Amino acid sequence: MNLLIVLFFPLLGSIVCLLNKNYAKQTALISSLITLVYSLVLLAHFQADASRQFVVDFAWIPQLGINFKAGIDGISMIMVLLTTGLVPLIILSGFSREFKNSSALFALILFMQSGLLVVFTALDAFLFYVGWEAALIPIYFICAIWGGADRIRVNMKFFIYTFAGSLFMLLGIIYLHLQTPGNTYDIDAFYSLNLDVITQGWLFWCFFLAFAIKMPIFPFHTWQPDTYTEAPTMGTMLLAGIMLKMGIYGVIRWLIPIVPLGFMQWKELAIILSIIGIVYASIIAFTQKDIKRLVAYSSIAHVGLIAAGVFAWNAAGVQGAMIQMLNHGINVIGLFFIMDIIINRLQTREIASMGGIAKVAPKFAIAFLIIILGTVALPLTNGFIGEFLLLNGIYQYEMWFSAVAGLTIIFGAVYMLRMYKNVMQGQLNELTATFKDIRGSEVVVLSIICTLIIVIGVYPQPILHISEAAVNGLISQVNNKLAF
Repeated sequence: MNLLIVLFFPLLGSIVCLLNKNYAKQTALISSLITLVYSLVLLAHFQADASRQFVVDFAWIPQLGINFKAGIDGISMIMVLLTTGLVPLIILSGFSREFKNSSALFALILFMQSGLLVVFTALDAFLFYVGWEAALIPIYFICAIWGGADRIRVNMKFFIYTFAGSLFMLLGIIYLHLQTPGNTYDIDAFYSLNLDVITQGWLFWCFFLAFAIKMPIFPFHTWQPDTYTEAPTMGTMLLAGIMLKMGIYGVIRWLIPIVPLGFMQWKELAIILSIIGIVYASIIAFTQKDIKRLVAYSSIAHVGLIAAGVFAWNAAGVQGAMIQMLNHGINVIGLFFIMDIIINRLQTREIASMGGIAKVAPKFAIAFLIIILGTVALPLTNGFIGEFLLLNGIYQYEMWFSAVAGLTIIFGAVYMLRMYKNVMQGQLNELTATFKDIRGSEVVVLSIICTLIIVIGVYPQPILHISEAAVNGLISQVNNKLAF
């Protein structure tokens, strides 16, 4: 019952936001906090083993073999905590802003949260696909209605990319459904299939295209920088902080365990594309004069490292991906919130127009620096343990791949610290001299993010412990199938 509350309470909150337009912000925040509390109740009763817990399973469309089946293991638990923990911060980040038709905006955010939670807990492929598409619909409208001047063109490209990828995945799901005894969509039935290597090869691409576009990894990334730049800040936070993790999660939960032979056939190519994305996005980030686009390309580089760690398919790589998905979510919404504060105060995204802000906004400067240090993986910040494990996992697969992938840390430190220097240090100018320090909800959001960066960096073990048994169990299951 608690799992159903976590999945569907945001939908209830979404409806209340539409009915109670004068207090939509407050309603959305309270709804997201209640969902967070219930997810923490699940965590308190969660046993960190490889089993699935809190499973709900009942007939949904029995004529088509479709069940509403959802549950949580250690892998899902991390993703549920990511979603329920970040959405309240995303909503709170908008408290100091006024939006036209704000009740619809906050209702869409909660609707999207429900879709994301279904994706991260679904144990039925049809339910997974429904959640996948349900999460896409609200972010499309959030970007199309509240985005920037070029939002229509950019949003159409984003929608076409992601929807086309989803259709390939649907084709793969239907084929797998028809191969199962009794024609079911149950994930265990998909895991039990013994398909030949050629079939697994094309099924790999059906799923990989959907997941690679969503992450995104090179060369499926071209929708991302424009979308992140034109989307409203809360939309960008949802995309970068949570939604792109759907692709990485899909690879871990669905792609590799279902078609392990297909994965082994194309594994090296997937890692190479991920690493190309790291280097390519980092080089492009060096050239950016727009502060928001710089962060967008930075996100591509960091996600490329996570993807490479997953495709290496060993305990270090996948465990690194699990904790880094959480850490990247925390850091990237912090960065985009920082960008939102700067852009709203100065009414420009041009780095060249900035400078000296630390002199007039010391609290803002400290928070910005902590988030930057977490992003560049300084030891004792949250980014360090994740990137260390990811590089370790890639190294176990191929030393030279690890050496190239490690450039993300060096490049990231250079362009992020250089950006901080140009924005925050140096001389004040007419534009930045009147910059006001953070206050109210801004202090609350940035304080929570900075605290998480430090606490997880100093003591990451509780997070690693949640997913460890489930990750090891899934890797063993796949390796056993490959042994035959």
